[in-house]
Amino acid sequence: MAVLGPNSAIDLRALESDTVGSASTGSSPRPVHIVPMLDLEWRRAVEPTGPVGAARRPAHARRAWIHRAPESQVLQLFNSVRTVTSEPPAPWWLRALATGQLQSRLGGFAVEDQVAEILTSRHGWEYVPWTGPGEDGYWEYGPSETRAGMHMTPTTLTFTDRHPGWLDVIPAHTGAPPTSLPIAGIGELRDRLEELENLT
Repeated sequence: MAVLGPNSAIDLRALESDTVGSASTGSSPRPVHIVPMLDLEWRRAVEPTGPVGAARRPAHARRAWIHRAPESQVLQLFNSVRTVTSEPPAPWWLRALATGQLQSRLGGFAVEDQVAEILTSRHGWEYVPWTGPGEDGYWEYGPSETRAGMHMTPTTLTFTDRHPGWLDVIPAHTGAPPTSLPIAGIGELRDRLEELENLT
């Protein structure tokens, strides 16, 4: 089955030349290393086309092939990679899409954009985009870093495919992170935002 990834034409030609060359010379076929090829293809698919370090919201960081290629091709490549790599780096919406929990990539983008609208209208929340390629950015509540005279890891809001609310909050803490709190969607985030900002 051909995988239509960001560089599939090159990869398929390389496979053909390996096979044809072996057949024409009569030598034994060279082994085709499918796992490394899929891994390389996926790394190219999730690599942003430009720097995202200054992104102020998730929409500004959607600069990879997985964000703009036809959704069916993205899903096909992701499912192929998952047959050889148990947990390839992938955004929450793609994992949810692959398991049938989310109906479309645009639905995932809409969740991210609604969260951005809520949090950018509040003082103290900042988007952190500089995770690894294919991984989700997250939101931090800066004022929670210093409480009771202590320097803490700030309250963090992350996107997740663990439940259909798509959001988890990790309270401000020192030492090992506490158990994350599931948020049941945009409505609950909006209703509980003041409470979440005061978690410790």
